[in-house]
Amino acid sequence: MSDKNTVLNQINLAKENNQNAFSFLLNFYWDDVYKFQLKRTNNEINAEDITIESFAKAFEKINTYNQKFVFKTWLITISKNLHIDQLRKNKNNFDLNQLNENIQIKESSPSPEDNLINEQKLKSLKSKINKLKPHYKEVIELKCFNELSYKEISIKLNQPINNIKVKVLRAKKILFQLISEND
Repeated sequence: MSDKNTVLNQINLAKENNQNAFSFLLNFYWDDVYKFQLKRTNNEINAEDITIESFAKAFEKINTYNQKFVFKTWLITISKNLHIDQLRKNKNNFDLNQLNENIQIKESSPSPEDNLINEQKLKSLKSKINKLKPHYKEVIELKCFNELSYKEISIKLNQPINNIKVKVLRAKKILFQLISEND
């Protein structure tokens, strides 16, 4: 069976909610969507997050996919639109880089006042993280505080790497909402 026939078969299985088909499509097209976003964002974290979100949205809308069009083009279009939406939102909202800066508080000869501010930021962030559901709290702490890679978290929690990526994305989104509510 050719790649095209295999992909079409997997798309049809995904439309029937077959989880293995979703995994196949994600693995088959991951590099294409990720590289596309990396060129657009010049930021590995943002590119990965948008890529994960692109697949989540595509899988949610898989039944709307028209086989007259190339599946890769459909995915890239979803990804491009999500990036445009994110750029619009970031004009007004807290973005991923700000969260990462808050989580990874940089220390370069801080003054006592800076230390106090950083301690307060860290305490506030930890209290918001404690409000997350346990499975989200666990992955965000492993990713941001322990600085583990997705692969390391996957091994540690004995879960597929794609599940870890989605959990981290969801945890960050919930955390953004918690932070935004208090700002």
